[in-house]
Amino acid sequence: MKVNVIKLPGVLNARELGGYPAGNRTVRSGVLIRSGVLNKAEPGAIDILSAEYHVQTVVDFRMSGVRGGAPDKEIPGAGYIRLPVVEMEDYLAMVKDLKMAKQFMSGNADQRAMIDMAYESGLLSPDMYVMFLLGDRGKKAFAEFFRILLRTDPGRGAVLWHCVDGKDRAGLATMLLLSVLGTDKQTIIEDYLMSNSGKEEKLGKIRKDCESLGMPPEKIEALQFASGGVFERYMTHAIDTLENKYGCVCGYLTDELGLTEPDLEQLRERYTV
Repeated sequence: MKVNVIKLPGVLNARELGGYPAGNRTVRSGVLIRSGVLNKAEPGAIDILSAEYHVQTVVDFRMSGVRGGAPDKEIPGAGYIRLPVVEMEDYLAMVKDLKMAKQFMSGNADQRAMIDMAYESGLLSPDMYVMFLLGDRGKKAFAEFFRILLRTDPGRGAVLWHCVDGKDRAGLATMLLLSVLGTDKQTIIEDYLMSNSGKEEKLGKIRKDCESLGMPPEKIEALQFASGGVFERYMTHAIDTLENKYGCVCGYLTDELGLTEPDLEQLRERYTV
């Protein structure tokens, strides 16, 4: 598989999609970039994104509160569009225990306690991705993401999208886009799993420590996921859900996001060669 990692000082998990197979075509190079948050991007990273990729638009999928506390570094000439896929109240709606929800809102719980609460509530599971895709806020965000791509002239430069780690919300946007462009499921999953690159030692230590405590495998996986890891079954569950509900991933785009078949064809014409 073609690996398109972009080394951006201060930015994690950055890569472009160019060169991936898309049916009998390939994804256009240099115009579609996924990454982690840009708040710690060093000047060298900004120079690369501006001078080499001519980034036109940055799409930020983070929650409003998170974004406000860690604003992106500006890329000269790029427009910024904020499209939160989920907000804290959406997570809280899934927490059935009122006391637990109040702890979330208070900000008094430490990170490990919040992860434990999220796990116990079922938030840290493959169903999280389904919630992102089928929630009203998520559908609105992903629909606007595609409208941005349809308005963009790739001959003038790239579109970059990110969340925090660049693996979940950005990963789902990537899955949807690659599906439209005609990329096969195996390539989509391989691209998704690239988010584990460089984290093997960290994730291995978490597993070892948790196993020493006798923690069940499902919770170990959830803790690794919360610490930046990704697992194939999260993305396959999301894809399978869309295929079962809409017939195919593109059915989700037409039925839920309001795209038309001509829109999908235009995306293929613009972003594949």
